[in-house]
Amino acid sequence: MELKTMKRSPLPDSLTNFLLPLALILGLVLLLSLNTGQNAGEAVASSPLESWLKLIVSYLAAGVEIAAAIVIGSAVIRGIATYLRQLFSHSRQHLDATEAIRLQLGRVLALGLEFTVASDILRTAVAPTRQDILNLGAIVLLRTLLNYFLEREIRQGEQSHLPN
Repeated sequence: MELKTMKRSPLPDSLTNFLLPLALILGLVLLLSLNTGQNAGEAVASSPLESWLKLIVSYLAAGVEIAAAIVIGSAVIRGIATYLRQLFSHSRQHLDATEAIRLQLGRVLALGLEFTVASDILRTAVAPTRQDILNLGAIVLLRTLLNYFLEREIRQGEQSHLPN
C-alpha cells in the first residue's frame, strides 16, 4: 500500500506545468489559423434595441479598459516611487525591496490582465459574429497564457523569499 502513495504528486504537477501552457499555445495557434479565412464584411441587420445595447456595452467595455489602465498605471507609479525611495535610502535591503516591488507589480499586472479580458468579453457579449468569437478566443487564450506565466513567476518569487 505504501508504494501507491510514494512520489505520486510531483508527476501530475510537472505535467500540468508543461501541458497547460502547451495546450494554451496550441489552442491560440488553432484559433488564429481558423481566423485567417473569414471575410470581414459581415453586415447583419440589427434591431434598434440591439444597437442601443451594443452602444451601452461598448461604453462599459471602455470603462473597464480605463479601469485596467488606472490600476496598472498607478501600480507602476507606486513601484517607481518605492524603488527610488529604496535606492536613495542606502539600506542593505535593496535587493529584497526590489524583489518585493517586482512581485507587487506582477500581482497588479495579473489583475490588469483580468480587467482587459473582461473588457474583451463585454465587447463580444452582444450579437457576436463567428469572427468576433474567434478573435475573443485568441485574445483570451493569449492573455490567459501571459497570466499563467506571470502567476507562476510570482508564486516562485514568493516561495524563494519566504523566511526559513
